[in-house]
Amino acid sequence: MKLSLASLALLAASASAFTAVTPAGRVSTSLNILAGTQSATERVANVMAARPEENEAIDALVKKNFPGAISNKAMETKIASILEAKGFTPANTLLCTSLCCDELARNLEDDLNKVYGHNFNLGGLSGFPFAGNTGFGAMSAHVPDDGFCLTIHGPHVGITKEGQIGKVERSGIALVDTCCGSAVAASNYLKGITDGSANINPRIQQFTDFQQGAVQELILPFGKRLARADERMRELPYALYDSQEVMVTDIVNSGKASIKQGLAVLGGIQINTAPDQLDYFHPLRFDYYDADGNLVENMLPYLR
Repeated sequence: MKLSLASLALLAASASAFTAVTPAGRVSTSLNILAGTQSATERVANVMAARPEENEAIDALVKKNFPGAISNKAMETKIASILEAKGFTPANTLLCTSLCCDELARNLEDDLNKVYGHNFNLGGLSGFPFAGNTGFGAMSAHVPDDGFCLTIHGPHVGITKEGQIGKVERSGIALVDTCCGSAVAASNYLKGITDGSANINPRIQQFTDFQQGAVQELILPFGKRLARADERMRELPYALYDSQEVMVTDIVNSGKASIKQGLAVLGGIQINTAPDQLDYFHPLRFDYYDADGNLVENMLPYLR
C-alpha cells in the first residue's frame, strides 16, 4: 500500500501530538497562596478585631452543654500560632475543609480563608467528606511545592440563646431554625428504624438526594447510642463525628504519601450560635503528619 505525501505528513503530525515536550528551563510554578508579608497570627488578629467579644452568658451556656468547646476566636488564634512554629504560613499553606453545606458552617471557613486563602472543599451534607479519596488526591496536588496543608473537618450543631440544642437563630428569619437540618433528618430516619415506625423506602439511594441517603446509612450503627442518650440532639453531632472520623482517617491514610512538607488535621464539632455571638468549636483531633506521612504529634492538648 502506497501512502501519499499528504498522508505521511498527517501521520507525522499526529505522532508529534502525543510526544511529551519539556519546556526549556522549566522551574517550579509554585506561587504564594496569599501575597504580603503578614504572618498567620497577624492575619488572625485582624480578622478577630471585627468579631464581638465573648459573651459570658453564652460562653457558659455553650461550655455547659459541650464541655471542651472553645470560641472560634480563641481556637483560630491558637491554631495560627501552633502551626506557624512548624513552618505553616499564608504563602505556603493550602486550607482544606470538610464541613456541612449550611451557610453557618462557612463562618469558620471564611475566617480561615482570610488567613490562608481559598479552601479546597471535600465536604457535603453534615460535613461528611464526600469528595473522598479522589478529592483528597486532587487537593494534595494543589499544595505549594515545599508547602503544607491544614485540613479541618466535622459536623455542626446549633444552640439558641435559651439553650435549645439543634436549633439556632439565623439572620433574617423570625423563627429559630433547625441546625443541622441534614443531621436532624438523619436522626429522625434512624429513630424511625429503631422504634419500628419507619416505612420501607425503595428509593433511598436516588441520585437527586444521594448525599442525604448516605448520611442516613452512615449513622445507622449509632441507633442504640442515640436512643439511650440523655439529650439526643447533644449526642447527635458526636455520633456523626465518630462516623466521619472513620472516613477521614481512611482518606488521609490512603493519600498521605502525597503529603509535601506536612499535614495538620483538625477535627471536631462546630457549634453555631446567634448571629451577634461568637461561634464555638469542640476540637476532638489535632494531628500533625510529617513529609513522610508519619503521624508524629498529637497537638490536641495545645487547644485546651
